[in-house]
Amino acid sequence: MHDSQTNVLKGAAAGLAAGLAATWVMTQFQHLSGKLVDRPEREDPQHSAKRGKPESAQQKEQGDDATVKAADKLSRGLFHHPLSQDEKKVAGPALHYGFGALTGLAYGALAELAPAVTRGAGAPFGTAVWLGADEVAVPAFGLSGPPWEHPASVHARALAAHLVYGLTTEGLRKLARRAL
Repeated sequence: MHDSQTNVLKGAAAGLAAGLAATWVMTQFQHLSGKLVDRPEREDPQHSAKRGKPESAQQKEQGDDATVKAADKLSRGLFHHPLSQDEKKVAGPALHYGFGALTGLAYGALAELAPAVTRGAGAPFGTAVWLGADEVAVPAFGLSGPPWEHPASVHARALAAHLVYGLTTEGLRKLARRAL
């Protein structure tokens, strides 16, 4: 049997890689779903289901998405520097990918300590990330309006994207963990 700490480190490494890759897959899913069901007049660009999409005229009017707002808040708080438009184009996606990778890292480590978290092939994990990040933390930090101000379609697309993230993270974590 492997040393418990070594397993946690390997699980964390597998989760980090899986979370990063799953964030890319989730972003591609968001692009595709946006093309299939795009209704810019009814959707909120601040919600994660709109992250990574080309900026629309409505988004320019309503402001940056939640990841860009968070990156700008971090930059102002840590460096006393508001982000320029060019910096926002890099910082928003970087924060989104960083969050996905770190969330995957935590999931991978937790999977080593409590394997029951992997039940459901990652769907409960993706749902928890959606609920905790999109539905609770993003509004709580003032990065979007409260959930009830957004149409159900926005929540459904965001949940679907996070299910893709969770399923992909678990599948890739399993593969990476076997390889370690």
